[in-house]
Amino acid sequence: MIAPQPTQAAGYAASALLALQHRGQEGAGIATFYADDTLVCHKNVGLVNDIFGDFLRHVPATQVAVGHVRYSTTGNNTVENTQPIETVHSRLTCALAHNGNITNAAKLRGEMVNREGKVFHTTNDSEIINMLLIEQMIRCREIEKAVLNVMNILEGAFSLVIATPDKLIAARDKCGFRPLCMGKLNGGTVFASESCAFDCIGAEFVRDILPGELVSIDREGNVRTMRQKDLSCRGLCVFEMIYIARSDSYIDGMSVYEARLQMGRALYRQKPVKADIVCGVPDSGLDAALGYSLESGIPYAPAFVKNRYMGRSFIQPSQKSRERVVNAKLNPLRAQIEGKSIVLVDDSIVRGTTSERMIKPLRQMGAKEIHLRISSPPFKHPCYFGTDIDSAENLIANHMTVDEICRKIGADSLEYLDLSNLAAIGKEKGVKFCNGCFTGEYPISVSESGKHMFDEREGEETV
Repeated sequence: MIAPQPTQAAGYAASALLALQHRGQEGAGIATFYADDTLVCHKNVGLVNDIFGDFLRHVPATQVAVGHVRYSTTGNNTVENTQPIETVHSRLTCALAHNGNITNAAKLRGEMVNREGKVFHTTNDSEIINMLLIEQMIRCREIEKAVLNVMNILEGAFSLVIATPDKLIAARDKCGFRPLCMGKLNGGTVFASESCAFDCIGAEFVRDILPGELVSIDREGNVRTMRQKDLSCRGLCVFEMIYIARSDSYIDGMSVYEARLQMGRALYRQKPVKADIVCGVPDSGLDAALGYSLESGIPYAPAFVKNRYMGRSFIQPSQKSRERVVNAKLNPLRAQIEGKSIVLVDDSIVRGTTSERMIKPLRQMGAKEIHLRISSPPFKHPCYFGTDIDSAENLIANHMTVDEICRKIGADSLEYLDLSNLAAIGKEKGVKFCNGCFTGEYPISVSESGKHMFDEREGEETV
């Protein structure tokens, strides 16, 4: 956020981060500038509610603040790797928040360390952006031009928010892999990954940041926009619409909720089945399940009681932690499912272990039939742009047919959403998706060093 007068910028950032907690559960941070332009950053591992209490009680009213919640795909889960990333230099003082993966990060880091003697304090790819910004500020001395130059150097996915003492800058990569939007609040300007953050703080949605666009706002509210010249690629991450984003968000003009409803409707049209009830796996399977119910006329009903105090399973940093969350988060509702044929709708199957762990207790609670419907195509390829999809050899769809997967997880039938139906949902709204995790065809090429960087992730970073 940036405002013309001192306001509770850090408090607004914290509230917005609460609305975006679903995007990252490993750590969070907020950076702001005091009246004397001193950069202050508070961050830690953990959840938003547990991190900022004392900080918000003592931080004064400020005009600029930037926040971040962390979902790691590179770098260990440490305070040092938590964002925003701070830079204090004679040419530039800033705090940067980054969503996405830089696919040429290994090459850039190697050049900076081995040729230029640079010292890095983190193991994530975001600090590289700050280093490049300093280099460009030394050359051109204008922050907007420096950021645009860095955008032309970086490869891969990046939605950025950069705070300086007197400006707030938002930038999105030329493919538009990750979402980024702009809003207005009490005369100030706010940026966020999803529009649901604006609803939480009472801000008005203005527009999405365009692929390849840079938007700069100063304290007086003056707006400057710049855009990269090469805008040949397009590819909003399809998993944003399937799983990551919140249902009440709009991304590139598309309602996430409506998109998921359409996924469910398409699933029924692909392979109709008779059943007593349609059930969704909380939370990202619920909207698609409702769409399936509306298209089929089969009543919609809950199959699970969800423990609301558990986080999201997919974005947990290891497979073991994902399985623990699933076991503790979902409990079958016997009164609803006993003796019934069920259509169970979920967002994806990655390794298959989670689906198996869901179906087994449904059987134990007396479900007569379980027809599993998946609102995405089979995962067959890794993601290099910010979604933690496992390496190809660990993806179940690469080793088994649909029928074999169905038998392994214990379902009576299994149907994935056809890729053409998924693409049609985006095309209707003029949105082109990146489907690389399903097809192996990415909007931009990824170097072997870039692939190696994400295949050999630090810590337990795989699905």
